[in-house]
Amino acid sequence: MQFIVRQQYLEELIELKGTPDIKVITGIRRSGKSVLLQEFIDYLQTLDELINIVMINLQELEFDHLLEYHALHQYILEQYKEEMTNVLLIDEVQLCPQFELAINSIYTKSIYDIYITGSNAFLLSSDLATLFTGRTMEIKVYPFSFSEYLTYYDITDHYDEAFDSYVRTGGMPGSYVYKTASRQYDYVRDVYATILIRDLVEKYRIRNKSEFTNISEYMMDNIGNLLSPNNVSKALKNDQSEITRKTVSKYIGYLENAFLFYEAKRYDLKGKKYLENNSKYYLCDPSFRYAVNGTRNMDFGRVYENIVYLELKRRGYEVYVGKLYKKEVDFVAKKRDERIYLQVSDNISDDKTFEREYSPLLSIKDAYPKMIIARTRHEEYQYEGIRVVDICQWLMK
Repeated sequence: MQFIVRQQYLEELIELKGTPDIKVITGIRRSGKSVLLQEFIDYLQTLDELINIVMINLQELEFDHLLEYHALHQYILEQYKEEMTNVLLIDEVQLCPQFELAINSIYTKSIYDIYITGSNAFLLSSDLATLFTGRTMEIKVYPFSFSEYLTYYDITDHYDEAFDSYVRTGGMPGSYVYKTASRQYDYVRDVYATILIRDLVEKYRIRNKSEFTNISEYMMDNIGNLLSPNNVSKALKNDQSEITRKTVSKYIGYLENAFLFYEAKRYDLKGKKYLENNSKYYLCDPSFRYAVNGTRNMDFGRVYENIVYLELKRRGYEVYVGKLYKKEVDFVAKKRDERIYLQVSDNISDDKTFEREYSPLLSIKDAYPKMIIARTRHEEYQYEGIRVVDICQWLMK
């Protein structure tokens, strides 16, 4: 399998090097967390300083004797070297029961710079504060962006064709070794099944697996639509499911914890407040939708919206759905003092469709930048102060 350096995440780790935090690398299964650790080790080995790198991959048979937390703790202490910078990296840390006891003990001694990854069942964002007594710093890893896809395949021209392929293939790097779309979707389907069954059904002891699966697949079909536990429950009851609103809410939370879906809350642009009722949910990668629900309804507009949402998250923005009176803005992206309003569309060549996209943006009276991202296939231009950008070009910048 080919590997590429994921520079953005590597730079995050480099920036955090030497800080007293426990660095926890999180993200959907098979998104490249283990490879990122190795890239960081490669970087450490280039430094002109005395570094003692202790790398433990608990999936490897060589470390089988460390699958007990006392043994893990003792081994880490034995590997420590005086007068050196000691860096501890543990991959698949959850394979050692009660691993947090060993990690917390090592942390309190302040002798190692600590980095860990693990299955989402044990290292969910919501669990970090209760697992570790020390301060944690989370590095969130997403599937491949379009730019990373181009790098992986060494694509330097015909970008429009490459984008069309990326939309269907997605960003799960493990699927790229397979030559056909069918095999790639088989791979993604297997990852999905592992997340649902091993990471979630077993962790949360979910008894009705079919109900849980139905909710996940319904959300996949409705990416970019406003959803609430109440309307999901009603929709599934129409299909003869008796699931309650409370159960739906709980199951959605589980799917978010495993990084399968991300929530975009609504933001009232006039009242400048966040709204609790109804949110939009986006998949960690569009390939899951096609692999699980099939390609019968490609719905490129929704998929483009999902891709733009993920790219904004990669670029460090908080992302919300904007509400202005009865109008909706697809995304309000915030980063410190920066704010951008965005509309996303498949095709704006039709005048009515274009008006539908620019109208909500023109209703916003503040001076923050406004943008329409669509499949224009031509150079960027402006309309009434609104930037109109081709999605393929925007993703490459």
